[in-house]
Amino acid sequence: MKTSLTTSRRRGSGAIGAGSMADIAFLLLIFFLVATTIISDQGIMVRLPPITPGEPAPIAERNVFSVKINASDELLAEGKRVRAGELRNMVRLFALNPERRPDLADAPTKAVISLQHDRATHYERYIEVYNELVGAYREMWQEKALQVYDTPYERLSDAARKAIRKQIPMVISEAEYEY
Repeated sequence: MKTSLTTSRRRGSGAIGAGSMADIAFLLLIFFLVATTIISDQGIMVRLPPITPGEPAPIAERNVFSVKINASDELLAEGKRVRAGELRNMVRLFALNPERRPDLADAPTKAVISLQHDRATHYERYIEVYNELVGAYREMWQEKALQVYDTPYERLSDAARKAIRKQIPMVISEAEYEY
């Protein structure tokens, strides 16, 4: 009889204290909330122009370079089907107009790139085209920096960069493609 009494005392109850489990779970939750970083979508960083009262000044047709991406992700520049790789040189030629052609922009300060896309355009295609447009302006800024300051654009002071961007402003107008 003595053996059965000692074994029942050693086993005790099979319940686990739930109060300490809740505390541990709460502490783990707090730890993960504090330790994790929340990733947010950055999107495309674009500086919008300031709001000006009144009607905008009219833009001559020759100063607008039309780029359209349709629902099938086809790229049209000035109404002609082109590849994205061709777009950069076309934009540079349009904005700089080294031959002073009457069908291209009067000056880089007057050049406007009109980017239109369909709602069904794939995001990757839009970004590809947008990067080519921005790349064209970065190349123009780089050439101007080397020509004027004999220094790469990235190494220029903020004032010098601003002066170059004033001579060759990047003006990209975006709208939804209309049939």
